[in-house]
Amino acid sequence: MNQLKSIIKNQENKRRRNFFLKLILLLILTVGFKSNTWLTPFFAKYVILADVVRALIFLISGNLIISLARIITLQFYLKRTEESRVQPNFVIGIDRLATLMNMIVVLVASILVFGIEPLKFLTSITIVAAAIALLTKDYITNIVNGLIIMFSDQLEIGDKILIGKNVGFIRDITLINMVLKSETGEIIIVPNTLALTSEVVNYSKNNSHQVILDSEIPFYSAIQLNDLEKRLNESLIAFSDYVYVGGAQLNVIERKPESIIIRYQFPIKSGEKAIEKNVNKTINQTLINWSNETRKA
Repeated sequence: MNQLKSIIKNQENKRRRNFFLKLILLLILTVGFKSNTWLTPFFAKYVILADVVRALIFLISGNLIISLARIITLQFYLKRTEESRVQPNFVIGIDRLATLMNMIVVLVASILVFGIEPLKFLTSITIVAAAIALLTKDYITNIVNGLIIMFSDQLEIGDKILIGKNVGFIRDITLINMVLKSETGEIIIVPNTLALTSEVVNYSKNNSHQVILDSEIPFYSAIQLNDLEKRLNESLIAFSDYVYVGGAQLNVIERKPESIIIRYQFPIKSGEKAIEKNVNKTINQTLINWSNETRKA
């Protein structure tokens, strides 16, 4: 059993204990509120307290139903993946969906606290609800797209992806956005809608992915692109067991009045993070050395 499965199972054991504790609390509240006990006259006299207890019963009941569905679904998933790797997205998706449903239960319970029937309340604010839905349609779209991403196997937490002009590792998938961390440490927030409506390159789904290094070179340097590309390729030979030197290429991606921006990219085997870091340092050092030499020349 891998570490992720062990963590999930430990968390599920705690949730089961909490489930039974909440079930006992629900039974006590239900018996005390619904049955003809010494509390009945008390609730009849204090209507507000009766509404609070009714809302609390609804809140715990809704939470128990959601928790039970979550426990059963996750247990089924863990059994199905007993011999394979657990997909973190699925677990996160279940948690996010359960949180969303619990928020709805809390909202309805809040209405019950004031002694208002939820159906009558929703009927009376139909126009307002339509206006709210219209104003929040972008958020709703992001939530739906976030759930689609979580329950699919196309993008997973830890994958290195290119989306738009941003390259980074997926660190989290929320109901609203996707959190990426670039190789230089910047946090990039991408709306879930963008992840499903634009082209996404997932480097981690292949046996290799592209390492991309951009550099700005001033025009005072004696720029010979073929010589620079040859020198950079030679620096990769030391890592030929991990880097596909034949796939390396140097291109000019932007021309400025006093400089040009070049892009050097090459394929490297996925999962070789330590090697990739050393390769980046070697390429950057080669560029620095070349720049100093051409400047002196």
